[in-house]
Amino acid sequence: MAGKSVEKIENVVIRFAGDSGDGMQLTGFRFSNTAALVGNDLVTFPDFPAEIRAPLGSLAGVSAFQVQFSSKDIYTPGDQVDLLVVMNPAALKVHFKDLRPGGTIIANESSFTTKNLRMAGWESNPLEDDTLAEYRLLNIEISRLVAIAVEDIGLPSKTVERTKNMFALGVVYWMYGRPIEPTVEWFEEKFKSRLELVEANTRALKAGYNFGDISELFATTYQVDPAPLKPGTYRNMTGNYAIGLGLLTASKKGNIPLFMGGYPITPASDILHQLSYYKNFGVKTFQAEDEIAGIGAVVGAAFAGNLAVTASSGPGIALKSEAIGLAVITELPLVIINIQRAGPSTGMPTKTEQADLFQALFGRNGEAPLPVLAPSTPGECFHFAYEACRVALKYMTPVFVLSDASLANGAEPWLLPNLDELTPIDFEYKKGSNGTFKPYARDEKTLARAWAIPGTPKLGHRIGGLEKEDLTGDVSYDADNHDLMVRLREQKIASMVKEIPPTEIYGDTTGDVLVLGWGSTFGAIRTAVESLRQEKLSVSHAHIRWMNPLPPDLGEILLKYQKVLIPEVNLGQLSRLVRSEYLIDAEGLNLVRGRPFKESYVAEKIREML
Repeated sequence: MAGKSVEKIENVVIRFAGDSGDGMQLTGFRFSNTAALVGNDLVTFPDFPAEIRAPLGSLAGVSAFQVQFSSKDIYTPGDQVDLLVVMNPAALKVHFKDLRPGGTIIANESSFTTKNLRMAGWESNPLEDDTLAEYRLLNIEISRLVAIAVEDIGLPSKTVERTKNMFALGVVYWMYGRPIEPTVEWFEEKFKSRLELVEANTRALKAGYNFGDISELFATTYQVDPAPLKPGTYRNMTGNYAIGLGLLTASKKGNIPLFMGGYPITPASDILHQLSYYKNFGVKTFQAEDEIAGIGAVVGAAFAGNLAVTASSGPGIALKSEAIGLAVITELPLVIINIQRAGPSTGMPTKTEQADLFQALFGRNGEAPLPVLAPSTPGECFHFAYEACRVALKYMTPVFVLSDASLANGAEPWLLPNLDELTPIDFEYKKGSNGTFKPYARDEKTLARAWAIPGTPKLGHRIGGLEKEDLTGDVSYDADNHDLMVRLREQKIASMVKEIPPTEIYGDTTGDVLVLGWGSTFGAIRTAVESLRQEKLSVSHAHIRWMNPLPPDLGEILLKYQKVLIPEVNLGQLSRLVRSEYLIDAEGLNLVRGRPFKESYVAEKIREML
């Protein structure tokens, strides 16, 4: 460190990018974990390629991981990138325009061969011409230096090449004063049966760290102090993992067996994978042959007395829609998790979108209302998975949870909750009957029907997709009865407004502009509104988590502002609901690019409206 200065900064945005086989997701996640251990606040955004086996060096195969870490509270992975680490020409081609002016590029010079440049569509080598003139370019022969560092271990050249991401990680650790010990410990646990891999990755990491220390390319290191986080125990939490923990917690708090039935689909598969490891908690997981079989098994599991859950994305939810309607008419408790991605059809399966709101609200035949909940951060995914289970069991109804790809794969420091403070999960199975059992007799407060487990003496009853007669549950084609049952099911969902807490307003409770959001737009909206309020502009932020029913105080809140802006990663689905429900001339800010909102987009639109 002799002769090198240390500059203290508030926050940094780093993006690691390379081929899908270069380990960029692992590199980014290891850096994020280390930043979390140091005490920084952070938000991540993994960006996966859609092609499973794209040609090496092609634009379609580029994988990236972005992280913003800070000494203050932050809500987004950042707009402009401060440091871009690229492992090949294709990664540079895709991502260099997101760098801020004067930002730094670390490039693996070893990979900028004639073949790779041609694959990425570069007419000349951008490391040697003026293409990157406005940035600080650091060319490092990473592949060559890694090969030297591990040459005496005797590993195959392909295995050696796979460690180059750890060299890059070591350089970045040195630049920002991060410790390497947690990553070395992770190597020792991850590769404990392959000691040669522990040694190779450790050498590559230390070689990168030492290169930063001795190289004249780096005259300055940067210090980002810990953030003022609330005291407690934290872990680096992704949205999908939080959902799995929320479901498990609901199962244990309610003392009810958890059954997960589903079919693998990006970006929801992680939830099924995670729950499959919880056999010691009594969790049962079933990987079905298709989406329809998955939801069919879940409906059956709910009928049999389980906390029944399925998770999918838009195309899978479309296949499940008929069986979800069956769960509506039979009034069985189950949780349907939709990790939204860009559509329609297969769309862009690894990119994010919020375009399944209408599908969750209306994507079934007939009048089939359901409660729909939407977390807004990775950590909130835990609480709303838990809440969905609680509501499903209390009201005897299917419940939708709308997450999306950016929440599912993104991470933030998550304060472990006090489980004793969670709202209790109260439900009961029907024990028996002194007379004729009426399966559709309802609780006066919730309108929930009795949950009668098959085989319970004196509780035999009909079940199925045909309309039920009120009270008896017998098949009925009577027009008046159908009208009654449709209205009862609707009234049950509408009555859930008493479960919704008052809507929180960030800013003034009346003013010029209210920015109304839902789901993963939270971070961009809050960051933009915070910034503009520091300029004394009249702008506030409200974020809703209950999409159906809508919060009971929302209409009154909207009337207190001159203008309402609704940013969404769709073409205006909540905007249409608000305009029709409250007759408010809400204005949408809509982007469908497969990426989260940037704070700058929101701020620019607010300024325009003001």
